[in-house]
Amino acid sequence: MVRYKILKILIFFYVFFSQAQAYAVTFPIPSIELGVKAAQTPSEVAVALEVLALLTILTLAPAILILMTSFTRIVVVFHFLRQGMGIQTSPPNQVIVGLALFMTFFVMKPVWTDVYENALDPYLNDKLNYREAYFNAEKPLKKFMLANTREKDLALFISSAKEVKPKTKEDVNILHLIPAFVISELKTAFIIGFMIYIPFIVIDMVVASVLLSMGMMMLPPIMISLPFKLMLFVLVDGWNLLIGSMIKSFAVP
Repeated sequence: MVRYKILKILIFFYVFFSQAQAYAVTFPIPSIELGVKAAQTPSEVAVALEVLALLTILTLAPAILILMTSFTRIVVVFHFLRQGMGIQTSPPNQVIVGLALFMTFFVMKPVWTDVYENALDPYLNDKLNYREAYFNAEKPLKKFMLANTREKDLALFISSAKEVKPKTKEDVNILHLIPAFVISELKTAFIIGFMIYIPFIVIDMVVASVLLSMGMMMLPPIMISLPFKLMLFVLVDGWNLLIGSMIKSFAVP
């Protein structure tokens, strides 16, 4: 009896799907073709090269944001803050990265305004060619990075490249400046992180000493010290103090 019912169910589904396939409506699927054809005018070649350059810049946009702006210092300091307080997931990574991103926009606004007014806008209005626009966009970025880069770090990459020492700051190759700027930002972020750690370590040591003197060795000190750390951070208005100090730490030309 059970086998008979299973056979009827199989026959039903077979008939159902066969009828549905018979009455199915076919829809045309668009196709995409890629090809190479001869350009009729030189302007067509220029437009194609501009599109290729734009796609390349969009691909490198995350690296440009991380390595040529204030983003690195800000996000590393926020990481040290979470580690020092002993809270690994609060604020969440999305909040930390989002706040660091908008702080980067705030700090870099004068630089990007200069790039737009002297490079991007004239280029879009056909007042500059792409080479002139590139050099005009490079100048404010180089000024910002040079103002926040230590001479020792810059000298490291210039000497490692075994090239002629630049006579002026404007002659510094941006390929040497970017890695020097990154390691300078990391050093500054580590210094700020060390200063953030000090009060939290003091609280941990005091709580651990109190618990040890009371004989409560099995109780993790982090469970007791965490509320005191949060209370201290709130009482001194930590977010306002930290963010204000980081904004002032950047040398904006």
